Amino acid sequence: MKVICEGINLSEAILKVVKACATRTTVPLLECIKLTAKNDSLTLLATDGEISIQKAIKAEVLEEGDICVPGKYFNDFIKKLENAQITLIADGGRMEIKYDDSQTSMQVLSAEDFPKVSTDINENSFKMKSEDLKRVISSTSFCCAADDSRPNLKGCQFIIEEKSVCVTALDGFRLATCTAPIISSTGDMEIICPARTLNEIEKMIPSEGETEIFIQKGMILVSVDDTVLTSRLYGGDFIKKENIIPKAFSTTVIVDKAALLSSIQRAAILVRSDKNNLIIFDISSGMIEVSSNSDIGNVQEPVKAQTEGKDIRIAMNSKFIEDAVSSLEEDEVVLSFNSGIQPFICNNKENKDILYLILPVRTANNA
Repeated sequence: MKVICEGINLSEAILKVVKACATRTTVPLLECIKLTAKNDSLTLLATDGEISIQKAIKAEVLEEGDICVPGKYFNDFIKKLENAQITLIADGGRMEIKYDDSQTSMQVLSAEDFPKVSTDINENSFKMKSEDLKRVISSTSFCCAADDSRPNLKGCQFIIEEKSVCVTALDGFRLATCTAPIISSTGDMEIICPARTLNEIEKMIPSEGETEIFIQKGMILVSVDDTVLTSRLYGGDFIKKENIIPKAFSTTVIVDKAALLSSIQRAAILVRSDKNNLIIFDISSGMIEVSSNSDIGNVQEPVKAQTEGKDIRIAMNSKFIEDAVSSLEEDEVVLSFNSGIQPFICNNKENKDILYLILPVRTANNA
């Protein structure tokens, strides 16, 4: 393989695909980026077995071929050559990288055993505005589970029905759900997409225009310009949110988002080293008192609010409530409670298409 390309183009392409390289694996090829020189382009491909990202750039191909380079090192090295023209020459187990009046040699692997990645995924699809897709991902994916004990919870559930999509994520302690319109679909469908995949999709799609997502046999594909992302989907059943979200509440609070968020953030500072990051809401007529207590000190702040229903004292993980309130979009938010030991919800005052549910933490005062 022998190819000439611009350093800036190569560096930007590597930066996109290296995110699909495996980081902890016993298979060296999964840590690599496959380079394929053909016709007038250089195609970069990386996969960890779950997600794959492919990016093509224009290049002068003097000799066609393919090779696998160590992804992390190749990325770090080419990043320093963005202003240079680069020549890549692969022969056997080494590749020469020529730039300016210099050259470097890097060990490479044969591409023969690199995993096959299919981009023939087009059986079903749905299309929506890119800004709406970004919004449903950013509003929910942070609530996905991080551990492997329940794999399905590491992804977001997408339910496509008629002209809308409902996206749900939960980790066992909190739940997020967001609804948005779609432009078109091949029919009703339900999938569970890994949060990691969704976060990469959010980064690669533009802020304007439309994005079409293709689905087939447990796989998903998104293509933007010369970048193609494919990923496995999770199988099995997802928890039904209708069985978790309360239908009625005994206490509701309307509060200024900025004032509440600032108070939560200050209270969280003193407990961020504690196991539960615990803060407490004492809700009474016309006020939420936000407090926290630790060996470092304590915070106790009143926040004016419109309250309706009985007084309530409830403890919660400060990160969970901060994430939820900061993700809401309106100046005023609504908090709805039933008791100090039952799940409560947060949403916008007017637009109810985003909802967060949080489990409280039992303490000696509310057990």
